This record gives sequence, structure tokens and C-alpha cells, in this order.
Amino acid sequence: MKHLTLRAITAACKGAYHGPDSLLDTEVGQVVIDSRKVESGDLFVAINGESLNGHQFIPGAVANGAVCVVSHEDLGKTDFPYILVESTGQALLDIAKFYRDLFPVKVVGITGSVGKTSTKEMIASVLSQKYCVHKTLGNFNNEWGLPITLFEMNDSHQVAVLEMGVNHFDEMRRLSSVAQPDVCVLTNIGVAHLEFFKTREGILEEKSKMIQDLKEGGSIILNGDDDLLAQVPPTKGAVPLLYGTQPNCACYVDQVEPLGLRGTRCTIHLPDGTSFSCVIPLPGSHMISNALAGAAVGHTMGLTADEIRRGIEQLPSIPGRNHIIQTDSIIILDDCYNANPVSMKAALDVLSLAEGRKIAVLGNMGELGMNERQLHREVGEYAAFCNLDLVCGIGDLAKDLVEGAASSDPAVPSRWFASKADFLAELPHIIRPGDNVLVKASHGMEFPELVEALTNFRG
Repeated sequence: MKHLTLRAITAACKGAYHGPDSLLDTEVGQVVIDSRKVESGDLFVAINGESLNGHQFIPGAVANGAVCVVSHEDLGKTDFPYILVESTGQALLDIAKFYRDLFPVKVVGITGSVGKTSTKEMIASVLSQKYCVHKTLGNFNNEWGLPITLFEMNDSHQVAVLEMGVNHFDEMRRLSSVAQPDVCVLTNIGVAHLEFFKTREGILEEKSKMIQDLKEGGSIILNGDDDLLAQVPPTKGAVPLLYGTQPNCACYVDQVEPLGLRGTRCTIHLPDGTSFSCVIPLPGSHMISNALAGAAVGHTMGLTADEIRRGIEQLPSIPGRNHIIQTDSIIILDDCYNANPVSMKAALDVLSLAEGRKIAVLGNMGELGMNERQLHREVGEYAAFCNLDLVCGIGDLAKDLVEGAASSDPAVPSRWFASKADFLAELPHIIRPGDNVLVKASHGMEFPELVEALTNFRG
């Protein structure tokens, strides 16, 4: 890796090197936190997880060829080099910051309660029309994922689009101080992680801390349709650029024409007064918001209207996130990577656009705090008015969701299942050829199992 020698790594993480001095100027191949992925010449950082101590995997990493290990446990005398630090988690961030500073890339930082990953994909698709873009891998957006993403950068990259996710106070600056964004994008302030933040204002307080690490001369881009974000004042000399559905936003949309599950046709207006018509290839009103974010960032970074349009129209879909799967017998809306009340309602809106029978298969939403049962019930109440043919709830909290749907409109069929196994046992009696099936729940519910079963369904 570029200039990432053991000497530089030791200095970056303020560690103490133990090993032959002759290896200090050795460049490492990759920085790895999973011992199973270590290859010859790599640096292994022994991270402690919630249930596992990464230090127990050091022998395996060395056996796989690690040239050096970063540890916060004193390993004593060893036959391999290691760097002793106070915290391997902080060391990983420190090494990532050093590595990020080696590259003259422009960084777009993205955070928010909902839609970070889909917005990241849209912005990357737009910017790739002009630049060589590096982006967050999947949802690698936490204190481990952000460094791993940065370590994948190379000299060919001109822009990095980095997603940053937090669920506790005092986490954002640990990420944004490493990323050092030139552009800060906040998608919305919803109710995800209320268990820890307590209020939407608390969520705004923490997520907006990303702006404190905005580089001088940088830009702030916010969703003007969000009541809290629309009130964010100028910060660090940057006046926020708002995007949204209303003409008072600098980047806005009109002439919106839903095309069912084929997406949305619309006209996007840019801050300089120019506009263009485009087809957003994925359905749902939230995708309009994502397209506006992409347009706002693209305009800020010097793309033409035609380049922005091409980037929007060439957006690929990704599994688990508004991903439409058309089989020989049914259409599946695979949106099962994660869920909260806002994204649940957005997914239900997408399902309502479908032609034919519409079935929602919904599971528990996590980290909603004391009001979790009421929030599930409200999603069910919303589902009752989405012109659905069946609402299925899976999991203990989803029982409140089903009850909410049934109480709001008893004419809407609804069924509750205690487990995925119970639902799968009834699958042949629930799904019919020609159905449109939405699958959505929090990540811990492991609903990709249901997507696979539905993909193989033949009626």
C-alpha cells in the first residue's frame, strides 16, 4: 500500500514497535481485521468485537502470512513483529486517517437516518460520469468499515463517496475527523436509533457534527424537505444548499410522473437555473430525493446537466435495497437490508405502485426505544391505506404492526407469524403467480432467507 510502512504505521497510531528494525521500512500489502482474509505481507489489526477478542486470532493471522500485528495487549517476546497501542480500534482509525491524507481526493461524506446507502450509490453513479470514484463498500460505514473502505483507495481515484453511520452520541467525530469531507450531505433526520438518541433533535445534534470536520471552502448539502435540516444555519463559512420537492430549494423537482415499478420520470432544476428531464430507474418517492442529492452534489462538483442526467439514469440496483427481482412467476421488492418506520412507509409506497396482487411481508424494526410497539403499530396503520391485498408480519414486534393494519381497515387481510419458519411453511398458500411481494425488516431478522425462498417459488 502506498507509503504504508511499519515505521509510518507505528508513528500514525502512536504505538511502540516490537520487532527487527530491518522491517520498519517494509510496506504492508493490506490492512486487515479478519484473520481469515490475511495474505502474505498484510498488517493484521486485532480488533475486539462485542463477543470476540480479536487477539485470540493473532496466531492464525501470522500463520496466514501477516508481516506485523497491531495489538493493545502486551504480547511479550514473539517471533513476529507487533505494534503495541492503547486501543486497536483507535489505531485502525489513526492509520486510516494517515492513509487518507496521502491522496488528494475530494471526499463526499454522507449521513442521515434513512437512505444513506441508496443516496451514496446515486451520488457515486452521478460523479462517475466525470471522475474515477471510490465509494463505501456495501454499508461499511462504522468505525471499522470506514477505515477498511479508505484502505481500498489508490492513486487512480479522484473522488471518494463515504457513508458514515452512527447510533450513539460522540461517534460521528471519530468518523468525520478521519474522512475530512469536502462535501457534507445529510439525507434526513428520522426516528432510527431513538433508543439511544431519545429525540430527533438528538439525532440531528450528533449527525450534524460531521460538518465540524468539513474542509475549508467545502459545501454543505441538505434535504430541504426535512423540517430540522431546513433550519440548519451556515456553518464554517458554508451556506447550506437545499434540495427538495419545493421551488424554494436550490435544487428541486417538478413534473413528476410515476412509472410504476419502472421508476419515475421528472424534471430536475439545478441551482444555476438550468434543468433537465430524466427517468429515475428505481421506483419510490425516496428515490426522487436521492436523485436530487446526486444532482446537487454533481452540480457542486462541476458536472454538466447532461452528465448528471446520465448518472441518474444509469443507477444500478443493489440487493436488499429497493432491488426488484422478476422471476418466472412473481415480482419481489427486495428491501430487506434494514428497516425503520420512515423506510418502511417508503417501501409500502413503492409496493402500492405495482399492478396485480400486492403483498407486504414485514418484520421487526430494531433500535426504536421505548415507543417501539407504537411505532410498529403506526406502520401497520399506514399499510392499511396502501391498497394492499395482504399484510404479513413476522416476529414479536411485527404483531403490533399486523394489529395496527387490522384495526385501521379490517377489510385488508393481515396475518401474523411468530417466525420465518412459520411463514415459509405457509408460503404455497399465500403467494400466487403474478403477485408483487415486498420483503422488508431490520437486518437482524435475516430476511434474505425469505427473498431466496420467494425467488425459487414457482406457484
